[in-house]
Amino acid sequence: MAANASVAWDLPPLPSYTLSVRQPVLAPIPDNVLALALPIIAYWGLSMVYHFIDVYGYFEQYRLHTPAEVLKRNRVTRWEVVRDVILQQVVQTIAGMSVAYFDPVETVGREDYDVAAWAQRLRLAQRAIPPMLALVGVDAAGLAKSMSQNGHTLLAGALAGGSYPDLMQSLILDSGAEVSAPAFTGWELALASFIYWYLVPALQFMLAVSIVDTWQYFLHRAMHLNRWLYVTFHSRHHRLYVPYAFGALYNHPVEGFLLDTFGTGIGFLVSGMNNRQGMWFFTMSTIKTVDDHCGYEFPWDPLQHFTSNNAAYHDIHHQSWGIKTNFSQPFFIFWDRLLGTQWTGDVTSRYERAREIAQKQVDLDTLKAAELAEETEPEAAVVSSDGPATRTRLRRKTVDSLKGPSHSVPSSVLHN
Repeated sequence: MAANASVAWDLPPLPSYTLSVRQPVLAPIPDNVLALALPIIAYWGLSMVYHFIDVYGYFEQYRLHTPAEVLKRNRVTRWEVVRDVILQQVVQTIAGMSVAYFDPVETVGREDYDVAAWAQRLRLAQRAIPPMLALVGVDAAGLAKSMSQNGHTLLAGALAGGSYPDLMQSLILDSGAEVSAPAFTGWELALASFIYWYLVPALQFMLAVSIVDTWQYFLHRAMHLNRWLYVTFHSRHHRLYVPYAFGALYNHPVEGFLLDTFGTGIGFLVSGMNNRQGMWFFTMSTIKTVDDHCGYEFPWDPLQHFTSNNAAYHDIHHQSWGIKTNFSQPFFIFWDRLLGTQWTGDVTSRYERAREIAQKQVDLDTLKAAELAEETEPEAAVVSSDGPATRTRLRRKTVDSLKGPSHSVPSSVLHN
């Protein structure tokens, strides 16, 4: 059928599309359920890596605290930490499932339409170029004509306000009529694709991160400045003067819900992420939180160099002398810098003093245990035929056994 010249097009038309239900990443698990499961898997997976490093004493040169400090300074057992973390994750999952119940079904099929919509916006934006050039005394029409004569037709079209008269496409209308319509340039579609697939998701992620950082900074700070909030809720987390990885979410259940679950939920909803973006956001937030509590300052850890908020930065907040500073978590520290709550003093001597005090406590416990063992030593060992020599050997063996793994304090660390 001949082209219908009576149809006028101001912009390249948007393509039609047909929607279909998005298939889950791991069938039959829905994406919104997987988005809740992945952070828990990441939490315990990464935590166990750090726990393995702790137990076997690897990378001691990068530890922020000695095993003696872990033993003597923390005010909570590892079992209590595991129990409360699991409780928070159960609450987190229930809350997430409750919200997910009302989620609309995610669909696919309009991606090309959305890319074309961004290309239309780029075409409209080009219309601002001629008046902007006129403000600085440049004749956009004349410049465009010169560019066109030199073979730079795409640049000429942009300078002319998005005018590409020779760029046309054939379309079939719903009535069956074939018409000619303006088409997008290659660079418009390429840039529109980049915006849709990469730039917008990156901006959504940064918006969600900013919301979480803001929410957690002010709520976290309030829990330190308000005595009732601190004593009732937040003081539980600070029983860990020496943080370790799987203690990252050791909180009062109410605090855990408000600070972590609710904060990341707001970031996810306000940023307009879909469930697959949520998988990345929730999982990365969890990994960052675990890394900030790992107790190691690794030079090769990208998460400890991408932002200034890392294990060493947050560890200061867990010390009695730094507890009113470094409130930011889990990503950036701009609120600490802006509001003057960033620790700026030297910490070397403070950390060294804490190590020495903890080591003395361990040594004293070892000595007391040795004396107790000597007092309760079997009478047969004292009156044996070998006499004093046997008793001396028994004492030495008892004392040495108390310095080793039974106290979870490797002797190589204790005597550095």
